[in-house]
Amino acid sequence: MNDIRRTILWVIFAFSLVMLWDQWQVHNGHKATFFPSASPVAAKPGAGASAVPPAAAASTPAAVPAGGAVANASGQPPVSEGAAVAHERITVSTDVLKLTFDTEGGSVIESELLKYPDDTQADRHVLLFDSQSNEVYQAQSGLIGGAFPNHKTPMAFGGDKTLADGAQQLVVTFTSPVVGGVKLVRTYTLTRGSYVIGVRNEVINDGSQPVRPQLYVQLVRHGAEPGSKTPFYSTFTGPAFYTDAKKYQKVSFGDIEKGKAEFVKQASDGYVAMVQHYFASAWMFAPDTPHDNFARQIGPNLYAAGMIAPLAEIAPGAHQAVDTRLFVGPQVETMLESVTPGLELVKDYGWVTIAAKPLYWLLDQIHKVLGNWGWSIVALVLLLKIAFYWLNAKAYGSMAKMKALNPKITALRERLKDKPQQMQMEMMRIYREEKVNPLGGCLPMLVQIPVFIALYWVLLSSVEMRGAPWIGWVHDLSAKDPYFILPVVMTMTTLLQTALNPAPPDPMQAKMMWIMPLVFSVMFFMFPAGLVLYYVTNNLLSIAQQWIINKRMGVPPQFNLPKFS
Repeated sequence: MNDIRRTILWVIFAFSLVMLWDQWQVHNGHKATFFPSASPVAAKPGAGASAVPPAAAASTPAAVPAGGAVANASGQPPVSEGAAVAHERITVSTDVLKLTFDTEGGSVIESELLKYPDDTQADRHVLLFDSQSNEVYQAQSGLIGGAFPNHKTPMAFGGDKTLADGAQQLVVTFTSPVVGGVKLVRTYTLTRGSYVIGVRNEVINDGSQPVRPQLYVQLVRHGAEPGSKTPFYSTFTGPAFYTDAKKYQKVSFGDIEKGKAEFVKQASDGYVAMVQHYFASAWMFAPDTPHDNFARQIGPNLYAAGMIAPLAEIAPGAHQAVDTRLFVGPQVETMLESVTPGLELVKDYGWVTIAAKPLYWLLDQIHKVLGNWGWSIVALVLLLKIAFYWLNAKAYGSMAKMKALNPKITALRERLKDKPQQMQMEMMRIYREEKVNPLGGCLPMLVQIPVFIALYWVLLSSVEMRGAPWIGWVHDLSAKDPYFILPVVMTMTTLLQTALNPAPPDPMQAKMMWIMPLVFSVMFFMFPAGLVLYYVTNNLLSIAQQWIINKRMGVPPQFNLPKFS
């Protein structure tokens, strides 16, 4: 029966690895390896590879070409207004953001997050939007549905460049020349302490005919992962759409390139985001604004995801303003929840969201008291151990009974090794007489697995761990231990746990129980220190609890050392 228990455990363990791998693949926008779902219906690719999105189907005018400014309705060159200059860089700053605009289209081409140092160069800040040729990442907007101003049109800058002392807002404007009889005035409103930027597009009809343009907003990004990646864990990078109909839908760059991206195409709510580890950007229309969502490849390793909203007809001499918002910042869950419904989902916990969100809330509450994320992790694991104490006690109690019976079971196996049927019957009799359930040590542990997997994703996804110190040598809980002290301690405590567990009667199983911790410990040398601290704390508390329960049950703690001969 003990063999059956061990076999069941190994089957569950192997199947869990398979399921975790599949979920990890799906979480990162790839197809599941072992249990793939049906292939999605391929989305119709956009027309051409223009950086300007094509007009929606309801619009009759042709889409704007990808070139610079276009001729107006009379066929004459665009009317110049003030200092409309292509490719002049304008940099503005608040207390949390430093944005660089391009006067070509008034696009945001660079964004520094002033509260977040770069993890490779201490004297620099995180650069989310970027204008480098091989790492393009920008926020763009403009008009389509005719020869109207778009993100390729030179615009004139107006406003201050620095948030004044005591001021709460910084307002800058970009004004286009008249193109196609239409002038576009874009106003960015930056607020002190906020990563949300108000963006108002005012469309002015300076022509002699009514116009009905469409406003597009898009995030353009290269398809590479941010920074260096470790081979043992990964997070999703790519576009994501949120609507009330389908909630959070991730779209991989690979699916966009293959024309297989699937997401809700028409909505009146939600947002479009570009997601990467720790940080995100997102465009949001005002509530109840009907729009079309799109995602397409616009160049080699370059992708665009955005939204297109139709405007009401604008008579000659009239104007219409459309308010949007642009978020560019860290994935702080409590902050994201306050921006717009569902934006907190860019901090993606995948299939363990239902358990991860309350765990993050609890971790955040503990941090408000302790003020140190490292000690908050320790305290959270301690609270979880207390919450699961009786389940653990039952499991360790069952294991202690099994350990006490091991000499008798081993002798029985040796005596009846040539009579397997009789051996199984005798083992079942012993378990029945001693009131021992061979599965008693497994089931309570299985209940806790989703909780601890959820906590793993909380620690992996939380930007609060980035640059957060713990004690002494651990200066960044999101980076690997510089001296590998925590991984070594974790390996030693895992081996100590194995030594305290009852040794499997089968020699091969006994060897595997020692080899597996050593194999998996290799990964933890590359894991963030915060994750390793979580495992070390869990191991130490488990060893202490197991030791106490064994002594209470009259089973002296013994170390079952491996025999590889």
